[in-house]
Amino acid sequence: MAGDGGQLTVVVQRSAHGVVVRPEGELDRDGEAPLRGALEQAVATAPGLLVVDCSALTFCDTAGLDLLLGARSVIETLGGSFVLAAAGPSVAGLLSLAGVDEVLRLYGTVAEALAAADG
Repeated sequence: MAGDGGQLTVVVQRSAHGVVVRPEGELDRDGEAPLRGALEQAVATAPGLLVVDCSALTFCDTAGLDLLLGARSVIETLGGSFVLAAAGPSVAGLLSLAGVDEVLRLYGTVAEALAAADG
């Protein structure tokens, strides 16, 4: 059952290290379009490092997870990197339950994810 985070909105920030995409609200099949558009644009314009900041996600279902995995596949095919940052308990739980926490790189904060790009 979805949380009470409401309709998904997306904030995109570009830095010298890559692009940070921050979805806010509920990431599910009915509301994934804003994130899909932001990810497609980020991959097309800057296929280096793509960080998805999960700190404002109040809910994520398997459709959202499929979207994230698809974006990871595309950017890595182009030679870039895809990481998640700041996943709260519900998102981290879904990643673990689905077994993709072994596939997706997850950092505690966006700053840690961007710093890792330097290393």
